[in-house]
Amino acid sequence: MTAEISYRLTHIFLRNADGKGPVFGGVATLHDDPHWRNNLLFYEYFHGDNGAGIGASHQTGWSGLVAKLIQQS
Repeated sequence: MTAEISYRLTHIFLRNADGKGPVFGGVATLHDDPHWRNNLLFYEYFHGDNGAGIGASHQTGWSGLVAKLIQQS
């Protein structure tokens, strides 16, 4: 169960086969612009169906935990 939660959380921030990360939602600039594509924002909430970041992007609280999960896997 914990491994599954870790997997789901980390994959919100990792790029898929198309080079797009779910956290960026449909914002083309965040996916394609070389000045933005490597800047991860840790949002307050995430869309339950597609993983897009929603809510405040300065709320690093629990989503900052993802860095530790990636480090462990």
